[in-house]
Amino acid sequence: MAEEVPESELNTIFDPTTCVKKGLCPVTKIRGQDQDPLESHSLYYELHGTGTEKLLLIYGMNASSFNWEHQVEHFGRSDRFSVLVFDNRGVGNSGTPVGPYRTSEMAEDTITLLNYIGWTAKRDIHIVGGSLGGMIAMEIATRIPERIVSLSLGVTTAGGLPWSNLPPWKGFTGLMRTFTIKEPEKRIPHALDTLFPQAWLNAKADGDASGRTNREVQEEQNYKKRVAITRTQQQMGAMSQMYAGLTHNVSPEKLRRISSSIPKVLILTGDDDNLVRPECSKYLKENMPEAEYVIWEGTGHAIQLQHPDRFSKIIERIVQEGRQKVASE
Repeated sequence: MAEEVPESELNTIFDPTTCVKKGLCPVTKIRGQDQDPLESHSLYYELHGTGTEKLLLIYGMNASSFNWEHQVEHFGRSDRFSVLVFDNRGVGNSGTPVGPYRTSEMAEDTITLLNYIGWTAKRDIHIVGGSLGGMIAMEIATRIPERIVSLSLGVTTAGGLPWSNLPPWKGFTGLMRTFTIKEPEKRIPHALDTLFPQAWLNAKADGDASGRTNREVQEEQNYKKRVAITRTQQQMGAMSQMYAGLTHNVSPEKLRRISSSIPKVLILTGDDDNLVRPECSKYLKENMPEAEYVIWEGTGHAIQLQHPDRFSKIIERIVQEGRQKVASE
């Protein structure tokens, strides 16, 4: 069995005052061992807030759910929302089964988690996926579209052949540096250069009294804090998640089916993304005619970290419009 964290040692970065429930969901035991014959695993999750609008946030490759810190704080303190975050297999506090992984398998993990906490009703959940999380969200949407009110796909791709899923050169070299550097803190500068536009990193941070740049704020206030509390990822998990991204492929027919079967779909990207080309979001829109397509200028891959308030506001709007469409139907 894959090594897992004892529940007494499940460290978190999120606000404990809004946390309703947290723990390990034994996905393989619930689903059946035959679907994962090599090893079983559990998913670490946290549920924040008690509102009626149920929001599921799915993060990207080789990063834990702690990257949703701003959104969990925003939505978890709202009377309207309940927000569910979790670590994908192979990262954070979740188990690391033998790989490689596929986005379809990771989607099945997530559906098992939704069933485990009781989010099973028709038109009951809003899903937000970023990067690899968006790929997983598409796979979920092909399986349980009737349960979804809105689907927000951020900085992601429908995929295709493995070599077509490779990031641009700058993003590729940045990823390779993070893989070859063992000390987590030494990876931070390379991660920042990969995830954010240089002009933004070098600019003064809005509202920072000490006059720091965005780079300094991200490094000192965000990344070092997350690195200090997040479990070091095993090589098996890192490579297996990368394989999932490289082999991801949702056909145009499936994209059209998702677009037509879910009340509200958002496609959101930045114009300065080093990991997933903005053209991938344009392709999504071409094959998802009912979806709303939004591109933010001067914005990189870590879109919810670069613009946390703006990101939360657009998700609030998508949730409201999705609910209105359900009511009108």
